[in-house]
Amino acid sequence: MFLTLLVIIPFLGSLLCWMLDWIHIKISRWIALITTLILFIFSIFLWLQYFYLHDMIVLHTHWNAEFIAPWIPRFGIQLHFALDGLSILMIILTTFLGFISVLCSWDNVKKYQGFFYFNLLWIIIGTLGVLLSIDLFLFFCFWEIMFIPIYCLIIFWGDNKYSITSRIKTANVFLIYTQLSSMVMLFSILLLSCVYYNKMHIWTFDYNRLIHIHNINPVLEFLIMLGFFIAFTVKMPIVPLHSWLPDMHKKSPIVGSVDLSGMLVKVGAYGLIRFNMSMFTDIPYIFLYCVILLGITTIFYGSWMAYAQTNIKKIISYSSISHMGFILIAIYSKNIISYEGAIMDMIFSGLSISALFILFNQLYIRVKTNNIVQLGGLSLCINWIPGFVLFFLFANLNVPGTANFIGEIMMLMGIFTVFPKLLGLLIFGLLFSLIYSLNIVHKVFYGSLRNTNYYQCSPINCCEFLVIIFLLVSIIFFGFFPDNILHTVHF
Repeated sequence: MFLTLLVIIPFLGSLLCWMLDWIHIKISRWIALITTLILFIFSIFLWLQYFYLHDMIVLHTHWNAEFIAPWIPRFGIQLHFALDGLSILMIILTTFLGFISVLCSWDNVKKYQGFFYFNLLWIIIGTLGVLLSIDLFLFFCFWEIMFIPIYCLIIFWGDNKYSITSRIKTANVFLIYTQLSSMVMLFSILLLSCVYYNKMHIWTFDYNRLIHIHNINPVLEFLIMLGFFIAFTVKMPIVPLHSWLPDMHKKSPIVGSVDLSGMLVKVGAYGLIRFNMSMFTDIPYIFLYCVILLGITTIFYGSWMAYAQTNIKKIISYSSISHMGFILIAIYSKNIISYEGAIMDMIFSGLSISALFILFNQLYIRVKTNNIVQLGGLSLCINWIPGFVLFFLFANLNVPGTANFIGEIMMLMGIFTVFPKLLGLLIFGLLFSLIYSLNIVHKVFYGSLRNTNYYQCSPINCCEFLVIIFLLVSIIFFGFFPDNILHTVHF
């Protein structure tokens, strides 16, 4: 019953935000803040219970907690939630970023505040539902729930310097990508259920049963696996299925960027680990090599495109895409070290990328541009932000002392045990990350001041400072004490 509260709490909070908005303009944001804080505390409580009750967790075969209730018995569809090490960590990440998102939007939302926080909480509902669902039909329903609120955020609260027509066009591209990939995944889910019915003469969408199907026609199994793979790699995203993300970041409000980079993108990688790597163990070698090639292409393409951009949000967006290339290769290396490294990197690259979006949004509020060509010398007139940006760029570069470093080094170690010849190429890919990161710092914060009006910029306020400190402390703490996380996802 505890698990259902993770969905019920934000559902009730979202209704209150929308319905009580007429009482006072600020009441909805306080409801959203309290709701996300309760969710975060509750997820920490579940993690502590999970951590102390078990010394060793075997992923995919043991659930710490389950909730099962019939939904559509005729087709074996259930309300089936379950919790293990992987899902609890992703749930904590989601609830933490949900809380951070509310703080980021505190003074930035000027219209339809109740509906804004309604959409934000529904993004959290969809993400938590995906992370909890073990029934594949239920998983698909929550998968679809995630994307409509993001669509609304772009249209109604996107960057005002872009016309409503431009924002609708970007949102439509996002919707087309997500719906086409969702149709492919639904086809795979239905096909998998039909295969189980033909063998067992029972309809089911239960993960625990479907994972044990044996002796499937190899061609049919490959098609089912490919459907899941396409759906999840669109969300990560992996080149060449990535083109929806940079424009989404460019035109979205800060909450949209945080949710995209920290929640929705990471759900794609979660899906690969949860479904593809556990259900489809016999991967054809030619497909495996194609996946590795896609990962390498994503790493280098993302880095090169990040260097070529002038819009800061697009630079960070392509940086996020490049990270997904490393995670994809680590997942398909299929060993314990690379899995654990990928999960660490999913969590803390999500935090560092989100922090960069937040910081540059704080900068945008003050200087009214995201174009690095129009910036320069800002370290002369703005305190705190340059130092924070430098820290999170270093975290994004996986500097020792940050949790990102633990994830990256474990991924490289795991990849080396399976594909030793790849290591040099991947390290070379990290070099390009250094180049575009230094390019940002040099062009934005150093050199001559382009506009003397920047001296009038207001200092960072307490709320902005607090948000960044939360993220900074998390990355440093788990950089020195990573075992708290690694023990949770121990295989």
